[in-house]
Amino acid sequence: MQLTKEELDQMDRNYRLNLINSISGIKPANLIATKSVDDQENVAIFSSVVHLGSSPAQLGFIMRPQTEIPRDTYPNIMETGYYTINHVSESFIKKHISPRLN
Repeated sequence: MQLTKEELDQMDRNYRLNLINSISGIKPANLIATKSVDDQENVAIFSSVVHLGSSPAQLGFIMRPQTEIPRDTYPNIMETGYYTINHVSESFIKKHISPRLN
């Protein structure tokens, strides 16, 4: 399939979103949890966590550019230096998410 920028721009927003999100294949779901310097907890879902190396252990993730839309993950990490990455397993999705969709 070959599409021009104009064809992509003219697509229904939801169709385009699903098409572009699926191009790179199946992605894992990960929760990145942070806490602000004021102890405000924040959890966000990321599909861009990657393994960079094992010795030393290194993981990375990609986040959207920081714009006027408030996002707390990056500022919290920069202010505190701490965060956790937790994989969302298929069994968790079946137990906690799937029943809500029915």
